[in-house]
Amino acid sequence: MLKMMTFFQGLPGQQPMPGALDFPGGPQKLPSTSEAESEASMSEASSEDLVPPLEAEVAPDRDEDEAVKKKEKKKSKGLANVFSVFTKGRKKKGQPSSADTEGESEPQARLAGRLPTVEELKADLEHGRLEAAGPLLALERELRAAAAAGGASEEELVRRQSKVEALYALLRDQVLGLLRRPLEAAPERLRQALAVLAAQEREDRAAAPGPSGLAATRPRSWLQLWRRGVAQAAEERLGRPPPAGAEGRTEAERLFLHMGRTMKEDLEAVAARLKPLFPAEFGVVAAYAESYHKHFAAQLAAVAQFELCERDTYMLLVWVQNLYPNDVINSPKLAGELQGVRLGSLLPPKQIRLLEATFLSSEVTSVKELMARALELESQRWAQDVAPQRLDGHCHSELAIDIIQIISQGQAKAESITLELGTQIKHMLLVELAAVLRSYQRAFEDFLECCRQLRNYRANVMANINNCLSFRTYMEQKWQTPQDLLRPLLSPLNELQSRGFDALLQNLFADLKPLFKRFTQTRWAAPVQTLEEIISVVGERLPEFSELHDCFRKELMEAVHLHLVKEYIIRLSKRRLVLKTAEQQQQLAGHILANAQLIQHFCTQNGSPAAWLHHALPTLAEIIRLQDPSAIKIEVATYATWYPDFSKGHLSAILAIKGNLSNSEVKGIRSILDIDTGAQAPSKSLFSLIKVG
Repeated sequence: MLKMMTFFQGLPGQQPMPGALDFPGGPQKLPSTSEAESEASMSEASSEDLVPPLEAEVAPDRDEDEAVKKKEKKKSKGLANVFSVFTKGRKKKGQPSSADTEGESEPQARLAGRLPTVEELKADLEHGRLEAAGPLLALERELRAAAAAGGASEEELVRRQSKVEALYALLRDQVLGLLRRPLEAAPERLRQALAVLAAQEREDRAAAPGPSGLAATRPRSWLQLWRRGVAQAAEERLGRPPPAGAEGRTEAERLFLHMGRTMKEDLEAVAARLKPLFPAEFGVVAAYAESYHKHFAAQLAAVAQFELCERDTYMLLVWVQNLYPNDVINSPKLAGELQGVRLGSLLPPKQIRLLEATFLSSEVTSVKELMARALELESQRWAQDVAPQRLDGHCHSELAIDIIQIISQGQAKAESITLELGTQIKHMLLVELAAVLRSYQRAFEDFLECCRQLRNYRANVMANINNCLSFRTYMEQKWQTPQDLLRPLLSPLNELQSRGFDALLQNLFADLKPLFKRFTQTRWAAPVQTLEEIISVVGERLPEFSELHDCFRKELMEAVHLHLVKEYIIRLSKRRLVLKTAEQQQQLAGHILANAQLIQHFCTQNGSPAAWLHHALPTLAEIIRLQDPSAIKIEVATYATWYPDFSKGHLSAILAIKGNLSNSEVKGIRSILDIDTGAQAPSKSLFSLIKVG
């Protein structure tokens, strides 16, 4: 289920996608000839509106001969050549290349130490000479001075201003054209354009209200136009359709990956290649980051308006809450650059909460359905008598692994969004896990009842008992949940294990029952030989349980140990044996003690951890052996602290063997159990399993 997660990890080091290099400095696709011609024709058509007739001279006091020469010049081609910068080196007919421009000598007006004429400035700008920005600014200031001084007619001022503004339009397009694709421009050209832009910003700030007779042209706000161009570039870059070929991903996944990768690569290029060239006050990295972020957020907001499938909801949250802030904004190359840029989240908090609620609901439902399906398939295999797998010599079922994987994947998905969401879903998954474990217990009990005659019955019982180890280990180590919260999870497993042990031991215990009856049938005539026969039968059957895990073999051996002790006490409590003399009682006590040692040695040797049973028979033997009622009381009091479920009824059955005790002595010994010894309820039961009359 989580294989889709692998593509997140590739984000920082992915190779650029097709077309991704046109911003970060790679070659652009050149326009076709028809496209270039169309672009040029559009430029020429618009130039007539933008540039007024250029027959007048710049300064009113220049001689009329020069003005006449201007009128006789060829009609200007207008602004068509201005746009040549966007054709990436393609040269229109008659237009010099950048190499030609660099090799030309300074304009004659500059060499002559005078302001160039409008036509000279126009020619300079059309050839991409940004040095013309200085004379143009001087021309603008001269015009403002003339207007302020008066003397020039309003018609003359309008005519001259229109020419200045036409030249500024040429300069603006040259400068912003370079800044539109800054990574394609030569560093020196880019520095020139930035210097012009900075000078214009300074002039905007310094400009006073214009004199009467001139239209207001300041502030020109070219920096704002540049920022607008950055926003358009971001929209263009992120708005491109994702590349095809990403099999297995939804359209939304491909869109998110494309935008995230493009933004990361583009901002890294801006930080590495543009930041050293741009004036610090322009905030070039912040400008690009804010524009990309705004468009990215707009795209995600548009996607979020639709009714998303479960997978796309998850992916949207992963990008908004994890990948974008961590792998893009805080990537090694960008974290320092964007530290002071407040980009915020891609989606509003309220919308994120709604999406998270949708994700949690759908994910928990999915986990619940997958676990139920896994249990259904497993129970069908039991009913169909399919043999379980063998793994390292143990009966093995995949059910625990399947359910643990389903739970873990749900948890991991939530944590891949945020750790807080992982905490939220953890409690929800605990509830669903407890429910499926109860269903598991019920299904197993139905199997025990209905399928006893199947060939692989015992093997499947052991496989299910072995499952409990995987579940317990996972819950105790992975979840690290307090015991009170684990209890609803462990209780069905404990019950399942107990029922499984009962099923496995049922036949063995049935075979032992007649042997235990022999104790009372023979009036304990040969208790040692009887017990040795019992131990022999048990020893022959123990290999049947070898396919249990070691820990369960030990627990099963503890169950056998408990059964042997319990059945032995039951036989002692039958009230069919009454011994009148101390010698008879001491002889029986010796037999009991010998049998207790045999049971303890056999069971311990075969892995029983039930040390709590070691006192059960020896202390009863001591009670039978002792003749002093006071000494018997001490033993009984001690016994009751070890086995709090030892009742007066159980004590009476044992004291019945001692036929030489008076009724008052028996009553006094029994009264010891009325004293509160402070013993807690037993964690394991012995005498509560033994019924006495």
